[in-house]
Amino acid sequence: MAEYLEVATKGMAAYRAPSLTQPHKARQAIRDAYAGKINPLIGYYCGVSSIPTGRIMAQMGADIVWVDWEHSACGVETMTAIVHDIQFMSEGRTMPFVRIPDHEHASIAYALDAGASIVIPQIETVEQAQHVIAAAKFGSTRKGNRSAPPCRWLPGIGDSCIDPTRSIWQNLNDQAAIIFQIESEEGAQNLDAILTAVGDQIDAVWLGSLDMRVSMGYDSFWGSEPRFLEVVEAYLETLKKHDMPSTGMCLNGDWAKGANKAFVVVGGDAFALLGDMALINGARKNLAPLPAKGKINGH
Repeated sequence: MAEYLEVATKGMAAYRAPSLTQPHKARQAIRDAYAGKINPLIGYYCGVSSIPTGRIMAQMGADIVWVDWEHSACGVETMTAIVHDIQFMSEGRTMPFVRIPDHEHASIAYALDAGASIVIPQIETVEQAQHVIAAAKFGSTRKGNRSAPPCRWLPGIGDSCIDPTRSIWQNLNDQAAIIFQIESEEGAQNLDAILTAVGDQIDAVWLGSLDMRVSMGYDSFWGSEPRFLEVVEAYLETLKKHDMPSTGMCLNGDWAKGANKAFVVVGGDAFALLGDMALINGARKNLAPLPAKGKINGH
C-alpha cells in the first residue's frame, strides 16, 4: 500500500476510509510509522472530553486526537459526537482514538462503532487481552464475537469497502487500531505471554507509567528507582522481541522521550491550561495596583 506517499500533502486523510463514518486505516498508519515510511504519529490529548474542545482539536493538525473516555465524565453520546466531529471537521486529516473506560464488550463496541480506534487500559493477563480482542473483532476466524451494528454502516451509504473483494466487516477488522496499555508490574511481567497470544491482533503498546508507578508505591510520571527502571527495561525488551511498536508521552518539547516511538502524544488541553498558570502568577507579580484616587462617590 502506498498511502504513506501522500501523507505530506493529505495528512492522515491519506489513510481515510471511503466513508468518514468508518475508522481510518489506522493499523496501516502505525505500521508505516514504525517502518519509518512516515514520521511518528503526533497525538493531542483530549482529557477535558467535551464536544467544543474536540471540535477545536480537530482543526489543529494533529495526526491523532486521543479522547479520554476513561478519565472523563462524558457518556456514550458525547464520546460518539466527539469522534464524529474529529472525523468530519478535520475532513479525515486527524484520526480519533478513544481510551475505553473498562474492558466491557459494550464499551469497546461503542467506540469502534463510532468510527474510532481504541486504547485499552490496564491490560494485565492473557485472558483480559483475549477478551478485548474478541469484543473488538468480527467473526470466528479472527476469534471475535463483536456484534454487527445494523444501523451504523447502512447499505449504499456508509458500507463502501477499501477492499471490495471482502465484506465490510472483514475490512473494518483491518482498519481500526488497538493499543494495549501496560500499567502495572503484573502487566509488564505478563507482556511476553500477552503478545504471544494476541500480538498479531494489536498494533502497539503504551507504557502507562503513572498508574504503574502508583501501583508500585511511587509518585509522579517517571523516576529513577531501580525496581521501576528494571520493569521498564523488561517491557522494552519484550516489545523488541515481538517487533511491536512502542507509544507514549513526549511533553514539553522533551523530544528524547519520543525517540523510537511510532505514536507520541505531545500535548493536551489539561496540560495547556496548567501552562497558563504561569501567566496568571505573572500577572499578579507584574500588574501594579492602580494609583490611589482618593474618595470615589463619597467613599
